[in-house]
Amino acid sequence: MNFQLDPRLAADSKPIAQWPLSELRLMDDSQYPWLILVPRIPGARELIDLDEADRQQLQLEMDAAARLLRHAFKPDKLNIAALGNVVEQLHVHIIARFRSDAAWPRPVWGVHPPKPRTADAHAALLACLEPHLPVFALEKIA
Repeated sequence: MNFQLDPRLAADSKPIAQWPLSELRLMDDSQYPWLILVPRIPGARELIDLDEADRQQLQLEMDAAARLLRHAFKPDKLNIAALGNVVEQLHVHIIARFRSDAAWPRPVWGVHPPKPRTADAHAALLACLEPHLPVFALEKIA
């Protein structure tokens, strides 16, 4: 079985980088700096579907994505979650939250409809993230 990205994740987000275990993606919602990690493990739906080494690697990648958002945006809070109620494929949301954001203090899901980024806004957000990506580059653990 080959890894295939769920079509809903593909439609709602754009790829940023390939990390050792996961594809790092940017959610297309201009209301929040919002990253998604999708482990490239065919059939994985839950964290417990990963073997121990892959769970450890995913934790490293989650930490790196969170640090990336903290470094680039200085949020008031980071929200990190693997829900999968709508998209069953294992994926982890890492969202920079601000007291001034559209949903604060509630979770981002279902509060306001997503507002896709313009091409210019997407490029600007990538410009904020890209200088920091090498700092958080990852090596696969043994």
